[in-house]
Amino acid sequence: MTEINRIVDQMDRALNGEAWHGPHLEELLKDVSAEQASAHPVKGAHSIWELVNHIAAWNLILAKWAQGTAEQMTPEKDWPPVSDASAASWKKALENMREARAQLRGATLSLKDAQLEDMAPGKYSLYVTLHGGVQHDLYHAGQIAVLKKALA
Repeated sequence: MTEINRIVDQMDRALNGEAWHGPHLEELLKDVSAEQASAHPVKGAHSIWELVNHIAAWNLILAKWAQGTAEQMTPEKDWPPVSDASAASWKKALENMREARAQLRGATLSLKDAQLEDMAPGKYSLYVTLHGGVQHDLYHAGQIAVLKKALA
C-alpha cells in the first residue's frame, strides 16, 4: 500500500468508515436535524452546522493545495455563516461537506508518494498537511459529539 493510499484510508475512516476512535462524521451527523444543527447548546461554541461548513471549507482548500493551487484561507471561507437554517439548507450543507471530501480525496489520489515531501502553501509539507486535514476533521467530529450530548 502506498502512503497516498494510507492517507486516503484515514480520510475515509474519518468520514464514513470503520474508525477505532469512535463514530465517524457521517455516523455522528446521520440523525441531526436542521434545528439541532443550527443550535448553540454550549455558550461560545460553534454550532454543528458551523462545524460542518468549516470542515467542508478546509477540505476544499486542502484539495486545491494538493493540486498545487496556493489559495489562501480567508476568515470568510474559514467559517461560512449559516444564513438559512431550513432542512433543505442543512441537507445541502451535508452534501457540500461530502463533495468537498470527494474533491480532497480525488486530489490526494492524483499525487505520487514522492510529492508528499513538497511544500503546501504555508509551512508544512503535503504529507503533514494531508495528515493534519484528517486530524482537523476528527477534532471537529469530537466537538460535534459533545454538542450532540449537550442537545440531548
